[in-house]
Amino acid sequence: MKWKAVARSEIGTSHQKQGIVCQDYGKYCIFDDVIVGAVADGAGSAKYSDIGSKLAVETVLKCFSDINEFPYKQAFSQPLDKEEAQRVFAKIVNQVITKLQTQADEGDYSVNDLACTLLVFVATHDWLAAMQIGDGFIVMCSQDSEYKLLFQPDKGEFANETTFITSTNALKEMQVKVIPEKQEFICASTDGLEKVAIRLSDWQPFSPFFKPLEEYLHEPVNPEDEDKYLTQFLNSERLNSRTDDDKTLLLCLFDRE
Repeated sequence: MKWKAVARSEIGTSHQKQGIVCQDYGKYCIFDDVIVGAVADGAGSAKYSDIGSKLAVETVLKCFSDINEFPYKQAFSQPLDKEEAQRVFAKIVNQVITKLQTQADEGDYSVNDLACTLLVFVATHDWLAAMQIGDGFIVMCSQDSEYKLLFQPDKGEFANETTFITSTNALKEMQVKVIPEKQEFICASTDGLEKVAIRLSDWQPFSPFFKPLEEYLHEPVNPEDEDKYLTQFLNSERLNSRTDDDKTLLLCLFDRE
């Protein structure tokens, strides 16, 4: 039994037309039976948000890169409690903010030029702990259950407004949750896919969006074909007709075979 995962980001059609680079970034790491994933969406108004989103995700994964030295390793054998998860994620967010500030200082620009959202999860087959700052979504499916949206995306008071990790209230607005259930499927995404994956009327996952993605992970395919499948899906005319934003998918499946 092991985790199987794939991550892919593709530029939105609006950014292609404007000559703007993809400002999304997503990545994961697997440590034995533990998987850590993170996705970030750079703020459209931030000059170097593509750098910020990549640096934020890479910093998160580096925090977990040496599991043997991670101070909460013993707790990985059982679910973290809510307070412990809050402390873990707050520590990671502070490290991300420090890295972003260092990058801004070296580049001689404002840290707000690196603004991005950030979604992070750490999971074993038996439990999941996750955090979210800003919009985007994490959807999971436990054994014999329906798809569940972990957090309602932070949309702020006005249209196209959200909280970024560089916001002064980032830690205050950080959402944290622990799910002490056997995990089967996890999907993390930036907000470019919200309108096609989530029913915005009641913030429920749209099962027909997630089911094919979960089934695709069950298929024994090589990494090249996995990348090709997601690339074609994220760049399909059908999808781009409904969203012109950058799109990121991070898909994880606990493979029991």
